[in-house]
Amino acid sequence: MSPAKASGSKTSSGGGKKEKVFHPNSRKAGQLVRTQHRKSKLVELAKERSQKQGTQVSIYSFFYHALPPEGVLSLEELHFVVRDVWLARHNQELEAERAARRKGRPKSAKELKLEELQLREAELYRTGMEVIDLTHPTNVALFRQWDQKEAAYIQQLRFVRISSEAPETVSVARIGQHPLLKREEEQRRQAAAEEQAQAMDTDEAPLLIEHPSPSS
Repeated sequence: MSPAKASGSKTSSGGGKKEKVFHPNSRKAGQLVRTQHRKSKLVELAKERSQKQGTQVSIYSFFYHALPPEGVLSLEELHFVVRDVWLARHNQELEAERAARRKGRPKSAKELKLEELQLREAELYRTGMEVIDLTHPTNVALFRQWDQKEAAYIQQLRFVRISSEAPETVSVARIGQHPLLKREEEQRRQAAAEEQAQAMDTDEAPLLIEHPSPSS
């Protein structure tokens, strides 16, 4: 099938943004393909984890498998994992329940339970959800050492709070109990204190005023 050509006009649905179409051999197209493939794998993993009733270990294990092969995630990628994969992990199951329900029949207990869970998690994400910080190099390196069995190990890691209402804002929820993370946090605080002290010294420095010489 020949690749679709980008139209020079806006789409007819309410004057929305024009959809970008990339050449199939372009670098951007390759990135989109890899992203979609990775999303599909994570969706399957999320479904498997959800079948275990969302225990702590299975939840942390999901985010463990969301780690990139190398390096760390960007904040935007972390939102993608939460919003488009984790929160959407029950979509297919919920759609199947709705399709199986006859017209005019009440919702099944399972459908109601899944809808309630999705609403609860969506609200949590809107107001602020705590997740393992997959954007922090030291934290990611420590997370890679986890055996995917011991939940207590996760308490050593750094958690951040992100929300759908303010996707560009992130705050540290827990600095982590691991000595490396504690040392980094202490160094950060010391640097911030020194910078603040220098700023105060500059603000309090006396102004040198040159008095006019007496007229002769």
